[in-house]
Amino acid sequence: LHLQSMLKQWYQRRVRGILGSGVIGSSIAYFLSKKGAKPIVVERCSVICSASSKAGGFLALDWCDSSDLGPLARRSFQLHSQLPGELGFDYGYRRLDTLEVSSCDKGVKYRRQQKIETAPPSWFTGACLSSSTIGSTETTAQVHPALFTQALIEGARKMGAELINGTVEGISYEGGKVNGVLVDGKIIPCSKLVIALGPWSAKLSEWLPDLAIPEITGVKAHSIVSRPTQPFIPHALFLTYTTEDGKTETPEVYPRNDGTVYMCGLSEKYAKLPSDPNEVVPSENKCEQLHKMAKELYGDTCGEIERTQACFLPCTKDSLPLIGKLPLEGLYIATGHSCWGILNSPGTGEAMAELILEGKSKIDLSPFDPARFQKSGSKSSRKKMGDMS
Repeated sequence: LHLQSMLKQWYQRRVRGILGSGVIGSSIAYFLSKKGAKPIVVERCSVICSASSKAGGFLALDWCDSSDLGPLARRSFQLHSQLPGELGFDYGYRRLDTLEVSSCDKGVKYRRQQKIETAPPSWFTGACLSSSTIGSTETTAQVHPALFTQALIEGARKMGAELINGTVEGISYEGGKVNGVLVDGKIIPCSKLVIALGPWSAKLSEWLPDLAIPEITGVKAHSIVSRPTQPFIPHALFLTYTTEDGKTETPEVYPRNDGTVYMCGLSEKYAKLPSDPNEVVPSENKCEQLHKMAKELYGDTCGEIERTQACFLPCTKDSLPLIGKLPLEGLYIATGHSCWGILNSPGTGEAMAELILEGKSKIDLSPFDPARFQKSGSKSSRKKMGDMS
């Protein structure tokens, strides 16, 4: 009987699968593992092949307070301060001051629009039209997102989680319940399955065409990573930048503790999402524009550009993530975090682990319920899933 009990417990720990090893999937795997579960994570590419490796890694305590994201963001910010000690890995977590700066191309005629409340950091050599503090070391921080994601998945694996490389081809179910996922032609049994594929979570509509799935889209964001000729004091800058031809752009700049400087901006809302994450390529023109802005803002210290890159941020119609159960027993989703994916990943991971293992999370997930998009009484909301042969 003792052996049977042990086998049953082992099976129960092993029946949870996660599709996607980005920062959301890795965070869910980590917090499930902390609770004794041993999830199987399925990833088509590498752990950090998409937005989780190309994001900025900016964290804010209270910037989401005016929306339903507020409690999740605050809990996540708290967890971010605890995780470096738990994970035992230096992934660039640090507190920093954050400024809002108005600037422009040197070819633009300008006047100072307002009094400069806070002087920009010494490495900022561009035109400063205005500057003010919008975050302090009490309220803003940063991580290196690729290293953070790697630390989460490795932390989960140390506790027994398994990472499988393969292409998901479908979801198996019977009697209205998930019973497995089809990967490279083989079924991996699982009774609990989390979809955490970022914008590629939209593939659910192909795998389960009879299931009511909220719309998930991707916004293509571009970024460059440079290595300046001298160290930059850690300040995050949120800029309003006027180009020489009169356009207004909103780049963001984050010096990192590895000596590089990250700049992002020039998003494309209607760019086509490729079927394979490895096929996401940056626009050469947009990266050149970012480089030009970097040289205007950092001057001679800009240094060499080490990487030009692009990623797709997962978005929903109401700009809130999808976190919770889907209308097929055992099927869950966690995506649509947009630009706040790195910030809200630990809170999402903790909440999803509680929901899956205990049936309810401490954080109120009702604002993120995927069912919020369904019209009451519609055929799609009442559709029942049968058996998958």
